[in-house]
Amino acid sequence: MAAGPIQDYLRDLHARLRGLGGGKLAAYIPELAKADPNALAIAIATVDGEIYSIGDDRTPFSIQSVSKPFVYAHALEVRGTEEVFRHVGVEPTGEAFNAIELDDVHRRAFNPMINSGAIATSGLVEGETQAERIAALDALFARFAGRPLALDKAVFHSESATGHRNRAMAWLMLNAGILTREPEQVLELYFRQCSLLVDARDLALMGATLANNGVNPRTGERALAAAVVGDVLTVMNSCGMYNYAGQWAFEIGLPAKSGVSGSILAVAPGQAGIAIWSPPIDANGTSVRGVAAARAIAEDFGLRTFTTHPSPSSVIRRSFSGLRLRSKRVRPPSERSLLDRAGAAIAVIELQGPLFFGAAERLIRLTSRLAGGAGWIILDFRHVLSADDAARRLIGDFRAALAQQGRRLIAANLPSEGPLAPLCEDFTRQAGALLFGSRDRALEHAEDALLARQGIVAQHSEVALDDMAVLEGLAPEVRAAIAGIADRRTFQAGAIIAEAGEHADRMFLLASGRVSVVVGEGDPVRVGTLGPGMAFGELALIDGGARVADVVAEEEVVVYALPITALRGLAAQHPELMATLLANVVRDLSDRLRLANGEISALER
Repeated sequence: MAAGPIQDYLRDLHARLRGLGGGKLAAYIPELAKADPNALAIAIATVDGEIYSIGDDRTPFSIQSVSKPFVYAHALEVRGTEEVFRHVGVEPTGEAFNAIELDDVHRRAFNPMINSGAIATSGLVEGETQAERIAALDALFARFAGRPLALDKAVFHSESATGHRNRAMAWLMLNAGILTREPEQVLELYFRQCSLLVDARDLALMGATLANNGVNPRTGERALAAAVVGDVLTVMNSCGMYNYAGQWAFEIGLPAKSGVSGSILAVAPGQAGIAIWSPPIDANGTSVRGVAAARAIAEDFGLRTFTTHPSPSSVIRRSFSGLRLRSKRVRPPSERSLLDRAGAAIAVIELQGPLFFGAAERLIRLTSRLAGGAGWIILDFRHVLSADDAARRLIGDFRAALAQQGRRLIAANLPSEGPLAPLCEDFTRQAGALLFGSRDRALEHAEDALLARQGIVAQHSEVALDDMAVLEGLAPEVRAAIAGIADRRTFQAGAIIAEAGEHADRMFLLASGRVSVVVGEGDPVRVGTLGPGMAFGELALIDGGARVADVVAEEEVVVYALPITALRGLAAQHPELMATLLANVVRDLSDRLRLANGEISALER
């Protein structure tokens, strides 16, 4: 069974609605009167085949009138629109679904969602013999459900024995030239299609197949030509709920079909199929609990036909593991080694496009798979255009679920203004919220947290000049000479220590605090962050040209400035000085380049 915020939502919705009263069993079909009036199943199937369900979701029931859109779709596909329109129209009637009445103007059934129209479309099922037509019908439903559907023989015989109004309709249509086959054979097909057994999960997947432009999301088999899907959904939207169709469209806004066994199928095009089954029905022949459940789902997840969305399949732009993608923080070998071993505990998911129910559902499900057991999951919203209420709700529930597992959801590039401002507010409203202005900052935080969990804490004490890595390998007297020319300086947070374009006449050794190396004006990009014990401005040793980046203090820092002229003077007295310094600088630059190459490789995938 699927898990996550949507499954939790269905569990809560089922608990709220299972005690809802009202409605009666469809006693006019004796077998339907035997149903459990307390049964309630709810299922949602997405356009990529995930199914969420709750309650009596695997209890079979006869599909009844929910079969009508599928047989109508078959007729359109095999007979063509012009031929089908000679037998059945697309207009709502205002009469009962089993009224014995035809459109006097066009001499045809009003629409394929009422009994007369459905009988007319049953008369259009392909096949030269009755056996071939039964096989075509069974194959049709098997394509939509992803499995062969069994026939409830008791319901079939019950409908056949009591379906006198349907017989009257069939003979009336034969007289009008709407039926061209022997009525009892057509009625056999009609009673048979209504008596096929489904459960809520089957029905939701059938709806998802319509939502997926006619392709079954689980089997990948095309169940219906794409050109026909829109026609079917249009008629479902206008006629599928009988005399309740107008109010349903206004309140819930999804193409749907109800059946007197207590099922409702609703379709959110491009997103999902929704099925509810609860036997007690109202005067319109519609499940009482089914209407309440559909209304709640449509409202809570913003599912309305005329709210258009692109395909949710592209919501994840790229994903990375902390094993491959690192922050710009330059770390000592011990920290790099640990991140090399444990970096999979960090996952970065780069999102794109608008976030709505279908996109957020896919985001959460795929993130759960891509991130595995990662303790820190970074969602990068840089390429996200908007997030509706349904997406905000699901992401909030997802973050809460992760927190209960001791895992953290971190937001990066989530602006406090514009279309994403409400989502940003949702994050900031929660205690312990983690939001960062860039993915790099979010990565650095996750790395620090991972290192801290492994017992490695950030360096806060000042590193002595004698312990600087760049001086490694120099004799004590050479280090003492360097100390004699070093200028110890303190900079406050935000201060520019070295500026792009200025003459590089000194290099710096960082004793405490952190500095960032940034390039660009207006909205500068951080290309590296250095901590205590590290050097910067080292290129002054090599070419002494102009600096190419700013170095900015992120907090109060202490540095040692080493004038290049003075260093060269010391090198005249200690010949090994310059060679050793350059070797250490090249080693450090090589490590940084290797990290940069790893990031570039990850981003190119």
